[in-house]
Amino acid sequence: MSRRPTRRRTTARRATLALAAAVAALALAACSTPATSSQTTPPADPAGSAASSGAAEGSGDAGTEDSAYPVTIDTKFGPVTIEERPERVVALGWGDAELALAFGVQPVGAADWLAFGGEGVGPWAEGLYDSAPEIIGTMEPSYEAIAALEPDLILDVRSSGDAERYERLSTIATTVGVPDGGDSWLATRDQQVGMIAAALGQTERGEELVAEVDDAFAEVSAAHPEWAGKTVTVATRTADGWGAYAATDGRVQLLENMGFTLSPTIAALPVDENGWSVSISAEQLDLLDADLLVAFPIFIDASEITDDAGWQLVPAVADGRSIVVTDDLSQAFSLGTPAAQLYAIDHFTSLIESAIG
Repeated sequence: MSRRPTRRRTTARRATLALAAAVAALALAACSTPATSSQTTPPADPAGSAASSGAAEGSGDAGTEDSAYPVTIDTKFGPVTIEERPERVVALGWGDAELALAFGVQPVGAADWLAFGGEGVGPWAEGLYDSAPEIIGTMEPSYEAIAALEPDLILDVRSSGDAERYERLSTIATTVGVPDGGDSWLATRDQQVGMIAAALGQTERGEELVAEVDDAFAEVSAAHPEWAGKTVTVATRTADGWGAYAATDGRVQLLENMGFTLSPTIAALPVDENGWSVSISAEQLDLLDADLLVAFPIFIDASEITDDAGWQLVPAVADGRSIVVTDDLSQAFSLGTPAAQLYAIDHFTSLIESAIG
């Protein structure tokens, strides 16, 4: 896959796999909105906050109420209190910048985890910036560049959970790190949305964003009751080999929200140390078989999947029940923000219909 430009291949693979997982709509299991304590007052017109333009520098204030502050957000590193509405936000976590934009807040600095280029957002979020942010590194961000932006809030919610990274960021500005249990990019969609919504004083708008995606999942599931209970495997191939995603992964959860069930064969395999994937050797590709098999390449061409003789022998592939996703759909599948999930739902549905009816 054509993702992160700066990082060693192994590290990149690990981060990419993870990342996606985390978040997304996977709402299932681990998705609980983080506990917050605050004097939050719902915005007077929460619906008007999303995607509206903000100030050329720093946070926009669409939908944000000053009375929402101070707000305290629970994180893995302890409670973080934001005393007043932030004016200059740097968004470093996977998808954090897109979420800030969804709240009408324009980060002055952002990370481009999926190497979109330009403003560092997917096509589903294009045009939301008034001024392009400074693009900061991902796994190894430039702390000097971040400090030069003079942020008053740093979002690093869907991130590695590395303590040293958090401590260094916290010396620059108030930092909202990963939630408890959110290491290795495993913050769920609901956690990520809830924490950033609270940090930006827009909890009600956050609930709306989640509800909009859940409604889309419900609509697809209602239109396709025949998908309920069918098994699915989400696989990937990198230059290092094959793997499949575990139940903790956001991509798996996205498909579960459309009615599918993780393949029991994959579910029974030991989860790797990262917490979101299982290793599959080239000699074990039959383990990927399921009613629906979805795969995508990471840092390699898709033909290295489709032309693989072992892949072609997997029953789901031989029967035409497989989908190999690339480009924007692959990115949306991995990113897991509400807007990316809506994009994925729209584009996945017809592909699944073609594959299994």
